[in-house]
Amino acid sequence: MNEEIIKNIAQELKVKEEQVKAVLELLENDATVAFIARYRKEVTGGLDEEQIRVIDDEYQYGLSLQKRKDDVIRLIEEKGLMTDELKEEILKASKLIEVEDLYRPYKEKKKTKATTAIALGLEPLADIMLSLPRSGDKFEIAKEYITEKVPTVEEAITQAKYIVAEKISDNAEYRKHIREAALKYGTISCKKKNNELDPEEKYKNYYEATERLAFIKAHRILAINRAENEDVITVTVGLQPERDVEHIRYNVTHNYNSIFNEELVDSIADAYKRLIAPSIQREIRVILTEKAEEQAIHIFSINLQHLLLQAPMKGHVVLGVDPAFRTGCKLAVISPNSKVLEIGVIYPNEKAKGATIDPRVLEKSKKTIVDLITKYKVEIIAIGNGTASRETESFIAEVINENHLTAKYVVVSEAGASVYSASPLAMEEFPDLSVEQRSAISIARRIQDPLAELVKIEPKSIGVGQYQHDIAQNRLSKSLEDVVVDAVNKVGVNLNTCSPSLLSYVSGLSKGVAKNIIDYREKNDKFHSREELKKVAKLGPKTYEQCVGFLRILEGANPLDMTPIHPESYDKAEAILKKMNMTSQSIGSDEMAEAVSKLDKEALHKEFAIDMYTLNDILDAFVAPLRDIRDSYPGLKLRSDIMHFEDVKIGDELDGIVRNVVDFGAFIDCGVKYDGLLHVSKMSTQKINHPSDLLNVGDEIHVYVIDIDYNKHKMALALYKM
Repeated sequence: MNEEIIKNIAQELKVKEEQVKAVLELLENDATVAFIARYRKEVTGGLDEEQIRVIDDEYQYGLSLQKRKDDVIRLIEEKGLMTDELKEEILKASKLIEVEDLYRPYKEKKKTKATTAIALGLEPLADIMLSLPRSGDKFEIAKEYITEKVPTVEEAITQAKYIVAEKISDNAEYRKHIREAALKYGTISCKKKNNELDPEEKYKNYYEATERLAFIKAHRILAINRAENEDVITVTVGLQPERDVEHIRYNVTHNYNSIFNEELVDSIADAYKRLIAPSIQREIRVILTEKAEEQAIHIFSINLQHLLLQAPMKGHVVLGVDPAFRTGCKLAVISPNSKVLEIGVIYPNEKAKGATIDPRVLEKSKKTIVDLITKYKVEIIAIGNGTASRETESFIAEVINENHLTAKYVVVSEAGASVYSASPLAMEEFPDLSVEQRSAISIARRIQDPLAELVKIEPKSIGVGQYQHDIAQNRLSKSLEDVVVDAVNKVGVNLNTCSPSLLSYVSGLSKGVAKNIIDYREKNDKFHSREELKKVAKLGPKTYEQCVGFLRILEGANPLDMTPIHPESYDKAEAILKKMNMTSQSIGSDEMAEAVSKLDKEALHKEFAIDMYTLNDILDAFVAPLRDIRDSYPGLKLRSDIMHFEDVKIGDELDGIVRNVVDFGAFIDCGVKYDGLLHVSKMSTQKINHPSDLLNVGDEIHVYVIDIDYNKHKMALALYKM
């Protein structure tokens, strides 16, 4: 291990070097992040998943940086140009861009004006210019470099100036200074290019706009990039040319009155305008985009986490509705354990498209809903939020109220439902159903267990981000997959009921091994113990160690198998139970909770030589073996009536659910067909850094309508009365 990198990481993250080393050693031995965070707290000092990943990422970056430093040092040494000072600067560099700046003067270059001049033998003249001679005749000096290809002193000086310009451009200190100054004081400006390419004026805010680079928001960078890519605007990064040139001039001339002063000033101007500025501007755009992407991925990840961890509505019969106009609303009744009870279709929405609906068709649709609710004792109706959603919602509310039904309804985000419905996984699960029917099933299951259903969908297809299609897809996919992995392993998985999709996200399990587990379960009816996992094909000791603690068996022979206690700790758990004069059969009982509350944890820690992290986890599992972290997250809000967008007025107070959180605010579903925008500036009278500091996807909030545009279907909201 690289001790220097470890030391730097520890200082940056404000943790001990031993913690960093422990994480790296565990990862090197193929331990998963979830396993380390849950079952190796005593080694890492309780570091969580995010800290573990940061340590891994930073260490890998440090190794890549060190490798590049070694390569650069070797390449410069091979040219015989390395000095102690240069080597020290390279070794001190903390970023890859700094190393590349230092290497720039020594890189093999393609043909440039400077390389052409060097080939003409004019580098010595350029070096004389840079040595700042104060006496002599510059033309006499230049005469010595006249050749057949360089016929005049003027040509010699002109060619030498190209070499000087490139040497100035290659100076690492100048580049670093200009780059840092640009990020602090520079600007980014946009100008409309062609109005015909933006007929809906999506990018109107960027037709004429200038912002300081230091303050521009991440989502605006991504919007600017998209508008530029769509050929709507031109974008310019504004530097500080006068300050930059003055900084270079002082460092090149030291204010000496050199005989080549005029030529040096020309070379500096040329270097800046032709070489440095365009290069720095490109680098700035890359830096801004990378930061914006990082922020967008972070926000998407937070939103996805809260969506996955929404409190499940377990134990309810649900009617899923995939809304539509002409093709009808597909229906799916789902049992409390997510089995499909009945599939159907109704046609209540043709009138919404301007057609006159046959009253008999409408009445038949109403009767179908009432019959299904009555037959299966449906408690919740889940309506997808896609096309015809609000029309269907109005119809369902009408049916509930006309028939005095106790069932409630909820509008569910169907983002990604169509992706799942057309996937091989859905085809395998429901080969005889249409895409729309599968979608209705998915919509219903999303409220019974959001996590179990949403893991079937590629994470980036779940629309809770901003500009996700403009982001580097590999980075986005990796980050979102980490979120899903964390969610699944924090919740745990019922080994005897879980789907292959859910199982494949469990710590240590590949899709192949997950399939083998399902095959074993189907062949043997069910798993009776965690120990039985060892019989699964290709599930070796290491995989067993990594996955077993996250897999639960609720009605097995050993009650410890339903808890998050790892089998490696069973001996100590049983010893503690014996000390308490209790058995594993008492786990989860009131008597157990009372007994645990009276324990002297410090004494147990010493007596059984067990670390406090593991001890606390064991005792928590004794008290609440089936505790679900999702219980602390908000669930979906059920309704039985509806309000129309046209009924909303400025000043109205509405209850809503946060559907998406972005850099500039949050989109709120208030049950009025169109989501309202709660801008970050209207979230609090106090300054907040980001909307996610205050709100999360799924939160129920009370808002005030402060502006409404009925034609554009836009509604502005505030969290406080204006």
